Formats: sequence, C-alpha cells, structure tokens
Amino acid sequence: MENDWESDYDSDSFSTSSAESVDDEEVNQRVYPYWPRYRALIFSRGLRLDTVRDVKEIYKERQKPVEDIPAGIDMDMGEEALCPDPGLPENLFRGTRVNDGKKIIVKAVHIYSHEYDIIRALSRGPARGDPRNHTIPVLDLIDFPPDNIGLIVMEEWSPQLITDDGPCCLSLFFAALRQCIEHVVFMHSLRMTHLDISLQNIVTDYNGRYAYIDFELARRFDDDPNPRITWKRGAEPSPECERGESSDPYKVDVWALGILIVKACELTGYGLVPQLMHVVSPMLNHRPEERPSSRAVLRAFDRVVPLIDEEQSKTVCRGDRSH
Repeated sequence: MENDWESDYDSDSFSTSSAESVDDEEVNQRVYPYWPRYRALIFSRGLRLDTVRDVKEIYKERQKPVEDIPAGIDMDMGEEALCPDPGLPENLFRGTRVNDGKKIIVKAVHIYSHEYDIIRALSRGPARGDPRNHTIPVLDLIDFPPDNIGLIVMEEWSPQLITDDGPCCLSLFFAALRQCIEHVVFMHSLRMTHLDISLQNIVTDYNGRYAYIDFELARRFDDDPNPRITWKRGAEPSPECERGESSDPYKVDVWALGILIVKACELTGYGLVPQLMHVVSPMLNHRPEERPSSRAVLRAFDRVVPLIDEEQSKTVCRGDRSH
C-alpha cells in the first residue's frame, strides 16, 4: 500500500517547540488583535499597516472618488490612523513593505496554533524552495510572546480563481488545477493535511501562480503513520466526516480536492470533460479506503490531460480574451 504521507525531507527539520500545557482548542481559535499595539513592532521589521492616508491614495491612484470607499472605513479619523479593511476578518490587516512598496497582508494567529506551526514549516528550509509548495510567499514571521501572538506577513494575492481574470483557456485552467493537486501531494508528503480545501481557500498572483490559504484547520501527523480524525469541520466535509465517523485525514483532503475540481469546472464553464471525470470519480468514492492517494490523483491527472483534444485545450471560453 502506498504511504501518502511518506516524507521527502527529514521530519526533524520541521519540528517546532510548543508549550505542552496549552489547550489545543483554545490556541487554534481565531484571534482578534488590537492592531495599534503591534504597529511599532511591525514597522521595525520594515513594514507599514495601512492608514487612512493610504486608503485615500489607493482610491486616488484608481481614479475612484473617495465617496466610493466602503462603509465601515472612517475617513474622519486622522490621516495616520490605522485603517482596517471592513471586507477582511479582524485577524487580517493590509499593509506595505517599506523598501519596495509591495502590498502585504498580515495575519494574526496564536503563537502555538497549528496554523503558525505549519506556515513556519512550509516557509523555511527545503520546503520553501520546493516547486510543489503552492503557498503565498511568506515575507516574515513575527513572534510576540507577551500576547502569545504570531504575525504572518504574506504577499497580497487575490482570491479570484473563478472570475473574468481567472484562467482564460482550458490549458491554463488545467495548469491551475495541477498546482492545486500538487500542493496537496506536497503537504501529504510532509505528513500534513489541509482539511479545509475549497475554492474559497485558493488565491492567485494573476501571473499563473495559485496558492492555498487558511491553514487554521490543518494538522501535522509526524509520529502517526495511520492518523484518524473525527469532526465535521471544513468547507467540503467528506461523507464519513458528516456521519461523525473516525476518518483518514489524507482521504478527507482527497474528497475535498475532488469537490474543488468539480466546482471549478462548473464555475468556469468548461465542464467536467470525460477524461477528467475518470480522475475525479474515484476521489469522490463514499468509501474512503477506496479513494486514491493524492499522489495517485496527480499521476492520473498527468496521464489524462495530454489526451484531451489539443484544439479544445486552446479554446478561449469567455468573450474575446486570448491567452
């Protein structure tokens, strides 16, 4: 039997210390920081959180009137007052890297959370440069032990996989799907699972790169060759999770990945071509033990994509746009 979790790296290189006494449920809840408290610390790392002045400048650059600024942003505050985006959860804040003006997102998490542990592992050492690692580039990790807060500083990408600016032809769409599959293979090889795979948790840099976000439910199983979980969390829970049964977390990811592929095909208008159906159908088997591993899914995907009609793969699906 294929070990879906077989690591490509020495797992010791990803080990992180954590307090044994912390409550697992407590540290993995979403945190809501008082952002002004961390403003100076963040600035000392060469980063600025958005202010009222920044928001006004953004609207000026986009030639949009200030009146179009969303409700919830108080323009009566001082120019240098921090200005959170009402469209983002309170644990996220927009900002800028000072030296080059790169737009960033800062995410606050508990310092002992699974998310911080996994993001740290995926953004350092050999994992960082692995081409199978499809996560947003992490620019900095800032610890603030007095509040048990960790700040993840990421490039700002867009959650726009399925829009008019998404992949414009079938070949580029398949390239995007392959990145989605490949990252799951990568995580599983490191004995990690995402456990919240969905279209809502995929973002793009608009340059052909796609990445997973929101690792709040993700888990590591370094010392467990046959892990089991019991929960109904995640955007696309598998049937066994819905039934409250003990589940193989890797096969839970495979189910959700299959749902992602189906929904992406439907929402783009490409439809689930017959060749791709042969890949997806086993992923959605209601018997988790009959689902393929993520590695097997990637191998099957790579086999069938070249079989799809070449002219069909070059067809532009929406409007007169070209690729």
